[in-house]
Amino acid sequence: MILSNEELKKIYFGTYEFEEYEGGYLKANQYSKAQMDYFRSALEMWYERCDASTAKTIEMITDASEISFEYKLIWKCSEDSVELYVDDLASQIFYIKDLKEEGIIRFTLPEGTHRIVIYLAADATMLIRNFSVDSTYQIPVKDTKVLWLGDSITQGYGPLRSSETYVSIANRYLDYDVLNQGIGGYIYDSRSLMKMPGYDPDKIIVALGTNQYGEENMSAVEEYYETLIGIYDTEIPILCISPIWRGDHPDELHVFFRFCSNVREIAGRYPNIKIIDGLTLVPHLEEYYLDNLHPNCLGTETYAANLVKEIRRIGF
Repeated sequence: MILSNEELKKIYFGTYEFEEYEGGYLKANQYSKAQMDYFRSALEMWYERCDASTAKTIEMITDASEISFEYKLIWKCSEDSVELYVDDLASQIFYIKDLKEEGIIRFTLPEGTHRIVIYLAADATMLIRNFSVDSTYQIPVKDTKVLWLGDSITQGYGPLRSSETYVSIANRYLDYDVLNQGIGGYIYDSRSLMKMPGYDPDKIIVALGTNQYGEENMSAVEEYYETLIGIYDTEIPILCISPIWRGDHPDELHVFFRFCSNVREIAGRYPNIKIIDGLTLVPHLEEYYLDNLHPNCLGTETYAANLVKEIRRIGF
């Protein structure tokens, strides 16, 4: 059966609001229109990336034998993937570099009832229509809504696999309803923080800072947390992940480490913010990175495993 767009929305996770495009295509947005207007006026790179699919997921429990949908790519940057996971195990991968701008993706499923997760592209913008599943299905229940704020590492650049971003991996264990507001090149910028009508997260995760470590004035970081606390209830749990290691500018590591320490100190001023030292999450070795800045698959696997362990240890 072909799902209507209204039916598709119910199994489409990681979305704040939807738009319908010409031809019946559905586009999922993780930002409000007001936020996207701000990015458009601030910097073209931010605007392009705030529009990306950011490894959003389509999820169901079903005994179907095939799932398919028509897609249209309206923007792409780094070439990652669209992937099928069956019971938390990768089953099929379609690489963006091999896909035409428009087409059909079909997934063949094994016999029996399974938890199905389709990871959409992380660093491309994908529209979908005529989603088809050849059996009945159930909608997974996710009890915890999490707003995840970050830069390119959070958006998913580095592993070049949508299911292998550190957010995707961590969430296979945490099973949050994640709204991923990571943008390539982003910084602690309080102007992008706006109340999103109708959206009230249960928790917030902030993983920012690596793109501005050269700043000695920490006022932007201070303003960011003041604004964040002002928008949301002061009792809402917030997690600050200070920047993970980067080795692309070894002569500036002392500056970088000082900035990371300052971020942790500022976040630690608030009783509802818990802190994880990002420097403890990924080894300080180039083997774990695509470019000594963005973790590769080995790096994101390590990042996610250590992050989940720390989240559980501190009771976030």
